[in-house]
Amino acid sequence: MRTPSQTVGPFYTIGLSRGPQNELADLNDPAAIRLVGHLLDGRGEPIPDGMVEAFDPAGRCWGRSGTDAEGRFSFVLTKPKALPAEAPHLEVFVFARGLLRHQLTRVYFPGEPANESDPVLAGLEESERATLVATEDGGALRFDIRMQGSTVFFAH
Repeated sequence: MRTPSQTVGPFYTIGLSRGPQNELADLNDPAAIRLVGHLLDGRGEPIPDGMVEAFDPAGRCWGRSGTDAEGRFSFVLTKPKALPAEAPHLEVFVFARGLLRHQLTRVYFPGEPANESDPVLAGLEESERATLVATEDGGALRFDIRMQGSTVFFAH
């Protein structure tokens, strides 16, 4: 008997995000940053019960945040150190309903001088580059992820 194929999800928050895994830094640390955002579909509608993972390639640490009913996710972290010839960034993996495989994007930090010479950012059009740089938002950094349309995703 053959097993039918199916898409991934939609129960990440139940199966993989039971405990808080989104705090990579202590909130009391003066260097701590809150990174918040929404996971959205092509119509701009929230994607609930998805999961966003953030990986710091320089510090070799990661965290995960499930998305709530409004598609919101959040992390507490410190800005990663830069790898040689790259700007500080996080690699972001997105898991959501309808995906057969997770998607990879990056988040860069606003006002970072190394953004100008980062080889990944330099290889993108200005409008594409803007989708990868978080924005200041009331004491936090905002990084919304749009699954179809504007957010740049990478092959992996």
